[in-house]
Amino acid sequence: MSTMEQRLTEMLTEPVEALGYQLWGIQFVRAGNHSTLRLFIEHENGITVDDCAAVSRQVGAVLDVEDPISTEYNLEVSSPGLDRPLFTAAHYERYIGNEAVLVLNMPMDGKRKWQGEIVAVEGDMVTLRHNDSDQVLALPNVQKAHLIHKF
Repeated sequence: MSTMEQRLTEMLTEPVEALGYQLWGIQFVRAGNHSTLRLFIEHENGITVDDCAAVSRQVGAVLDVEDPISTEYNLEVSSPGLDRPLFTAAHYERYIGNEAVLVLNMPMDGKRKWQGEIVAVEGDMVTLRHNDSDQVLALPNVQKAHLIHKF
């Protein structure tokens, strides 16, 4: 998670929780004048469009006051969905036994993209199993990750 995303997470967790939701994670995608701030929210009863709108209004007001992003951006609020992104060690622990794709900042063994079953999480290290081979990856080196939902 980037410093910007960490700062935004700290700033926006309380306002999201005040509405009764969990802030699953934040992505800030820089794209010149078309950057996107994406918030993923979760609730035990699921997420509706109205839930996203309520969080968007609340978070938008906080962002207007705090003004943490110096460039123009679009705010998106959604559920993490079935192929949910993984942001924290707790997310990986919650989905031990599930398959995930991880993209690294720095290649490991010549690869940046890793796919496999999450078999263990110890501190800031996650172990993926692919074809009966285990690979231990450092979470601080993970650029992005998401589950692969099996139907």
